[in-house]
Amino acid sequence: MKYALAYDIGTTGVKTCLFEIDSSIRLIADSMAGYELYVLPGGGAEQDPNEWWEAMCKTTKEVIEKTNFDPAKIDGISFCSQMQGLVLVDKDGLPVRRAMSYMDQRARQELKDGMANGLQIAGANVTKLIPSLLITGAVSASVKDPVWKYNWVKNNEPEVFKKAYKWLDVKEALICRMTDKFIMTQDSAFATLIYDIKKKCWSPKMCSMLGVDMNHLADIIKCSDKVGGLTKKAAEELGLAEGTAVFGGGGDGSLIGVGAGASAMGSTHIYMGTSGWVSTVVPKSMVDVSTMMAAIVGAQDNSFNFFAELETAGKCVEWVKNHLALDEIGIYLQKNDVASDPESVYTSLYTYLQDVIKTVPAGSNGVIFTPWFHGNRCPFEDPNARAMFFNMNLETGKSELIRAVVEGVCFHMRWFLESQEKKTKTSDVIRFVGGGALGDATCQILADCLGRKIETVPSPQNVGSVGAAVVIAAGLGVIKDVNEAAKLVKADKVYTPNAKDKAVYDKNYAVYKELYKSNKKLFAAMNA
Repeated sequence: MKYALAYDIGTTGVKTCLFEIDSSIRLIADSMAGYELYVLPGGGAEQDPNEWWEAMCKTTKEVIEKTNFDPAKIDGISFCSQMQGLVLVDKDGLPVRRAMSYMDQRARQELKDGMANGLQIAGANVTKLIPSLLITGAVSASVKDPVWKYNWVKNNEPEVFKKAYKWLDVKEALICRMTDKFIMTQDSAFATLIYDIKKKCWSPKMCSMLGVDMNHLADIIKCSDKVGGLTKKAAEELGLAEGTAVFGGGGDGSLIGVGAGASAMGSTHIYMGTSGWVSTVVPKSMVDVSTMMAAIVGAQDNSFNFFAELETAGKCVEWVKNHLALDEIGIYLQKNDVASDPESVYTSLYTYLQDVIKTVPAGSNGVIFTPWFHGNRCPFEDPNARAMFFNMNLETGKSELIRAVVEGVCFHMRWFLESQEKKTKTSDVIRFVGGGALGDATCQILADCLGRKIETVPSPQNVGSVGAAVVIAAGLGVIKDVNEAAKLVKADKVYTPNAKDKAVYDKNYAVYKELYKSNKKLFAAMNA
């Protein structure tokens, strides 16, 4: 019997989970705490690493206290984390500025100067595109890629940049705080797009081409490697035992599929948390520059996750909660003020939203929503794109708008799936995980939009932490590798598409795909 502590470091909060690992992985207890996402003028999106750490300390102590568990019995610590952040730290491992989130899109000039100039294909300079694809298996052609954030700090905050000792990603900054070790796991290193996927090391050519000082780069390790033991200082702050083993862990794009039980070759899963994506396990590197999709390095050797991301998926539903759902759809009219109780917001309110969605027919009576609150990355790259409701009339009410938001996110997942099908076979049955998979109405809408069977797993909101626990199990030798997670995670619900509703969605989806083309110039006029 082994015990694992897993931290799921998301965009809006950390979830800390204590697991028992034997013939299966069993959740003993969990705790969650939030932190800020600072949205700044010009497309900035930042977070404070100290707030991550404070949330980890708080939730760790809560998990230990509520179970009266002996911290000395914890065999390993690991992470599932948001990816493609930029955390610049000094020699003591402390941040020299707030972390730039994966959502940050200020580095437009850096992208233009570094990649989007001269003779281009799909927005990338031809002389840089080809070596990028050959070396990294992808191309840094998005304003949100970390290398452009790195260069943005260099150009705009030179005094801060001089203080930087290492460039880390989110979980690596926290691992450094735990162990005093500067590392990057292979999947995080790949996400910088300066990683040589064949040699499995940093690429001097890419660093030179994109303006990166290799002295800023950390040592690369495998996700299941032990980094070191918990330092005395970190152990005291977290309420854990000094020397507890800390493993590399993985990014959310690497481990959520593992925790979903979709780790077999050819398996496809869909995730809807704050962000959302479609990911299919493939045996080799592949890239589709035209749709901004690439096969990212996975948590295990010799496999990749063909990945398409939407940065505001569940965030759209959160917007609905905050701006549409608190009056005439009935919550206050029923004198049931669930919104004022923080403990009930994620149960009563979202359950109520699911009930409201069911009162509106498929297609939201003709209303279509585009979920591009913070620009869009795939299958088209445009930081100027924005969310909108299309085709409202005098009979349109908030209930239609709420359902349209969910349908819009599902339409985008269909766009991802169809884009992936041009390059590889996706699975006929798709695992659906994340907080979005908690609602039966959302699951059925997704099945109807896609025209495929959808499977969910128990506690789908915890699959990232389950994936982190699998990494610990592999690191401790309990299992051979993370692929063996598949036999431990079974589906508990299946949703079959409704042919009648599928026909309605086919019509709306065809219009949905045209909305960006029709409004591209208008988005630029308003937001460039």
